[in-house]
Amino acid sequence: MTGRIEITINDREDRFAMNTELDRILEWWVKYMTDRKNGGFFGRIDGHGHLHPDAEKGVILNSRILWAFSAAARKHPGYRQTADRAFNYLKTHFWDSGQGGFFWSLDYQGQPLHTKKQVYAQAFAIYALSEYYLLTQDPECLELALETYWLLERNALDKKVNGYFEAYSRDWQLLDDLRLSDKDANEAKTQNTHLHVLEAYTTLLHASKSESVRDSLKNLIELFLDRFIDPETGHIHLFFDEAWNLKSDIISYGHDIEASWLLWAAAEAVGDPALSARVRETGLLIAETTLKEAVDPDGAVINEAYYNNSRVDRDRIWWVQAEAVVGFWNAYQLSGQEKFRDAALACWAFIRDHMIDQARGEWFWKVSPAGIPSMEEDKAGFWKCPYHNGRMCLEMMMRLG
Repeated sequence: MTGRIEITINDREDRFAMNTELDRILEWWVKYMTDRKNGGFFGRIDGHGHLHPDAEKGVILNSRILWAFSAAARKHPGYRQTADRAFNYLKTHFWDSGQGGFFWSLDYQGQPLHTKKQVYAQAFAIYALSEYYLLTQDPECLELALETYWLLERNALDKKVNGYFEAYSRDWQLLDDLRLSDKDANEAKTQNTHLHVLEAYTTLLHASKSESVRDSLKNLIELFLDRFIDPETGHIHLFFDEAWNLKSDIISYGHDIEASWLLWAAAEAVGDPALSARVRETGLLIAETTLKEAVDPDGAVINEAYYNNSRVDRDRIWWVQAEAVVGFWNAYQLSGQEKFRDAALACWAFIRDHMIDQARGEWFWKVSPAGIPSMEEDKAGFWKCPYHNGRMCLEMMMRLG
């Protein structure tokens, strides 16, 4: 797969294609992932399309389902029923009514399995509940979102040197093993968690209009500008210790380009012109770096590299492609530079032709540089959700007008 794809531009056709793809994605989730016996949604369908009905149910998956269907239902009311189902299951089964916060996972029957309070997961619950409030205006979900926000501000925010710690026990004691997954470093502060707390607080600010949330969001933006983003390279550092000593040398191109547009959305929500100017400049730097270093001739965006060039992972991961479409289009809107528009459209063409599973529905987890889709990773599961690809469709529908 080495040929450069042809760029075509037709906003009306592209918007229709995004709408069609959104429906394809969400209808797949309703059809195959709704657990009508035990409630909520199944925990896993593997890459070969086999359902695992007794798989554990993760809060990240369930929160992302709630977010995706809530966001879609604001334009397509037919998805409201699934959003309601997701909200009711999240509050009934994942919420810890004794200690506050959301459990990490449940067994397939809805009983608590792993009860830790991962800050990343709390953020996704806030994100989803805030979006559901924007759909329903139901005060219960906003109250739950704000209660979780205050739990993070009281327990997870480092009052000494700023930033948010990673993981807590059920009763909000800091854990020794802070890792989000087996792939992550066991460090106190991570870009990934901070990015998704920022994302969550952006939507919570839209829902609540709270000045406390605004202040917290402004602080997060400034942390990215002052701590996480390397102004020389246009990359985002991934792991730090408690005292903000850098502990990683990996470049994650997906997180780079995702952060470029999420930071801009956060700055718009805060409404501080000086801060927005800094975010605009930084976001364009990140997009420029990603365009130069990570885009292959077929339009796909590679996964990772090391700063010393010792290893490059050229696999095309589903979520990286989705975030690249939005990130490059956002850079085009901010700058007017057609190279970013072309990059977004080229990546969408790659998704359309290679990432979407035309036979079984949804998207492949990853595609190799030779264009071979992997069947070994989940089609739906703890980490594979309708959030990145569904959000890409919704964002592009909005941005294409």
